[in-house]
Amino acid sequence: QVQLVESGGGLVQPGGSLRLSCTSPGLTLYLNNIAWFRQAPGKEREGVSAIDNSDDDTYYADSVKDRFTISRDIAKNTVHLQMNSLKPEDTAVYYCAAAHVISSDQAYLKPDDYDYWGQGAQVTVSS
Repeated sequence: QVQLVESGGGLVQPGGSLRLSCTSPGLTLYLNNIAWFRQAPGKEREGVSAIDNSDDDTYYADSVKDRFTISRDIAKNTVHLQMNSLKPEDTAVYYCAAAHVISSDQAYLKPDDYDYWGQGAQVTVSS
């Protein structure tokens, strides 16, 4: 059974930074499209950022553009999400997801094509 494991969540003050990491003991992440989603209480799951498995093109939600950066560490089979200038509205459970195939450019930040999901990491931005 494929597992994705997130780490790096926590409590941070507004304006601070956190780096989330996603790794897998059974899946070679650089061969897959990887995305980060988040879900806040009472809200739908939303796509935050994604990186594709061909050219490492990246995708970002408008709400995090210029603040968050997704990247791969192939040697460690890990995908990172560097989150800077965090805001209280970034508070959510963040999920890592992997997909073999994404149907279109518009689908990278939608959950439908993703085959594997992690358990989530809590990120809380509060003073």
